[in-house]
Amino acid sequence: MTRLALDDITLTYPDGDRTLVALDRVSLTVEAGEVRAVTGASGSGKSSLLAVAGLLQRPDSGSVLLDGVELTGRTRREETRIRRERIGFVFQQANLLSSLTALEQLQMAARITGRRGPAVDARCRELLAAVGLERETARRPHQLSGGQRQRVAIARALVNDPALLLVDEPTAALDSARSRDVVALLARMTHEEQVATVLVTHDLDTLDLTDSRTELADGRVLAALA
Repeated sequence: MTRLALDDITLTYPDGDRTLVALDRVSLTVEAGEVRAVTGASGSGKSSLLAVAGLLQRPDSGSVLLDGVELTGRTRREETRIRRERIGFVFQQANLLSSLTALEQLQMAARITGRRGPAVDARCRELLAAVGLERETARRPHQLSGGQRQRVAIARALVNDPALLLVDEPTAALDSARSRDVVALLARMTHEEQVATVLVTHDLDTLDLTDSRTELADGRVLAALA
């Protein structure tokens, strides 16, 4: 099943007296259960692609479809609802709330969408166990390593059963061993949860753990490899 389809996306920004083209007719698809790595030099359009896919930036032209449903042209309120209910985000920094335990991080994310109760709590514990943190549920961020914090962030991003997971340089602050662990975990959870994952990364040493790759250069697709 094609979960995400970006079709002929163009995105521009004003830049003084000229226009900067961030994305130039970019097309990309990601299937359920697939990790698609997006690579390219700084300024190639990787972050812009994530912003469009995550409904954080409206393209000048083109279409964004999730499970075959057109998302472009929605109201701001609809975009917010879709992000909250259908899209999970993982960033360079885990961005955990310092006062909450690992379990509470997930519970809070679920409650934002109105989900609570024993079944939701069980789902939170299940996800933490799936990312190898069943013994760290009561620990707060300062009690966790950098890799463990990213594992909590991945579990949190999956707690509302999203169709799409958008991941931005999750290994930027990790050493090579922990980087491979985190990307391997993302791949496993993507396959198990049948989510479509877009992984923006500069870490070419972990590409063997992904399913496919799109390389950007100057806002254009330079290569797409299955």
